[in-house]
Amino acid sequence: MAKVLATEIRVGNLIEWDKRIWRVLKCYHVHVGGRGGAFMQVEMKDIESGTKTNQRIRTEEKVERTVVEPREMTFLYQEGNDYVFMDKKTYEQLSLSQDFLEGQSGYLLPNIDVLVNFHHDRPIGVQLPPSVILTVVDTEPVLKGATATSSYKPATLETGLVVMVPSFVLQGEKVKINTDTGEYIERV
Repeated sequence: MAKVLATEIRVGNLIEWDKRIWRVLKCYHVHVGGRGGAFMQVEMKDIESGTKTNQRIRTEEKVERTVVEPREMTFLYQEGNDYVFMDKKTYEQLSLSQDFLEGQSGYLLPNIDVLVNFHHDRPIGVQLPPSVILTVVDTEPVLKGATATSSYKPATLETGLVVMVPSFVLQGEKVKINTDTGEYIERV
């Protein structure tokens, strides 16, 4: 296992905490003014029991990253509540449930490459690319006189994911979305 600084923890990482393996679901840096110091707020889920917890980890603290075997896989298709992936080397197919993906399914389009992490030959997590490009299928029309300022509106993407986009984004346009935060990056 490798020790990493708390600031290097990312969504999808697997870390060892309290002698158990946890998958990071959300993580963000918090800096409190004054004498409080900075810390990472980490929401994680135990891969064995499925329980969730929130932890505050000081930024200078080191945590153990679990040794996993990442395998390059391609997402093929959705079948009911299952998502089918294919190993790029062996061409074996793997079916993972929507519950297992923990909200990551909104970023999956057929033929997208991902890393599936295995621990003792058992899938324990999916690592998405840093960003994906998705098509807007439904959003409010452009308001006359709207500028590119900080006014945002909800947009439904082709995978069913709903994100906030600037008011100038139209239906049918492609947008780049950050897979860690679910935020709009830019129009493509």
